[in-house]
Amino acid sequence: MLVAPARVPATRRLAATLYGYAFLTDLVLLYPLYVLLFADTGLSVGQISSLFVLWAAAGIVLEVPSGVWADAVSRRLLLCLAPLLAAAGFALWVLLPSYPAFAVGFLLWGAGGALRSGALEALVFTELERLGAADRYARLIGRTRTAEVLGAVGSGVLAGPVFALGGYLAVGAASVVTCLLAAAVAARFPEHRQPPAAPVPSGDDDEAGWLDSLRLGLREVRADRRVRAAVLLVAAVTAIWGGLDEYTGLLAADTGMAEVGVPLLLLLVWAGMTVGGLLAPLGERLSHSGYAGLLVFAAAATAAGALLRHPAGFVLLAAAFAAFQLATVLADVRLQARITGSARATVTSLAGMATDLTIVAFYAGYGLLAGAMGNPAAFAVAVLPYLLVALWLFTGRA
Repeated sequence: MLVAPARVPATRRLAATLYGYAFLTDLVLLYPLYVLLFADTGLSVGQISSLFVLWAAAGIVLEVPSGVWADAVSRRLLLCLAPLLAAAGFALWVLLPSYPAFAVGFLLWGAGGALRSGALEALVFTELERLGAADRYARLIGRTRTAEVLGAVGSGVLAGPVFALGGYLAVGAASVVTCLLAAAVAARFPEHRQPPAAPVPSGDDDEAGWLDSLRLGLREVRADRRVRAAVLLVAAVTAIWGGLDEYTGLLAADTGMAEVGVPLLLLLVWAGMTVGGLLAPLGERLSHSGYAGLLVFAAAATAAGALLRHPAGFVLLAAAFAAFQLATVLADVRLQARITGSARATVTSLAGMATDLTIVAFYAGYGLLAGAMGNPAAFAVAVLPYLLVALWLFTGRA
């Protein structure tokens, strides 16, 4: 589909704002070091895993309400608020390093993630559809994931030098600044959409709009098997590797790499994720069996790279995360293409909630696995469920 020339500037503005927001959201210098901050404070792997559970729990509780709020009020407003909550959490971590402060910080970060999840995808798809450019969603969202990774790469490059200069306090201050910049960029997002159809009679218009969005989103997931399958696929593909990403710092440390060098190993993984996002337009050509093969490859490369117990294993891990990133983008594209109602953010948030529920189970299981057999073996065992997802895809039921 060709975009009308008069609408090209609008599409470019949307893309530029989207990429800038994604980049700044992940240009957080604490990313490659916060697990080490927790460990240096004296937390065990089990305690760190419990923090991840709290993080995911905040997302679970707020995921759907925030999606409904985005559909009923303003998706752009939520995108502005999300990084502000994260900034408050990061400030707590470095000013009051302790388990309670880490827990509150993760709750704030999880709340910010919930506000952004669903609202971002819904806003972008709706704006592209309005401009007659919905077929560009895969390209834009793939590049968005790449911009996020580039932000993480930037944090990996800068974290070591900034840490050497000012320790965790300097790294935390830089992280807060980038979050504030992300909130400012979010204010530039365009937002044009129709209110939810079939309003519920009520004396309170705000409450009616919220209930309408929730009801319409739940109805679409219940009534349409294809939408329901797409929601489950997003959770199945995203949760495990998204959870493993939080432990790559510990896996890198297990190779014998010094703290200052850990961000460099993570750069390999982030480089792979960058490539995966850029491959989204090509990935749309994959058949169900091709998609299944992509997941099998990613799982095998993850297990092999982790079990090497050597920095060279991160080359395989980078290839695996490239495949996982591509698979995640394609799952999101499939979901957005199947949603037909006005409660798009609500349906997308339902997928996010399913992902968070899966991640909670993963964090709990990973803590037990890593405690019993170490991080390398835990990585290898953790990716086994992808073989079942691949079988599901191969049968054509997704």
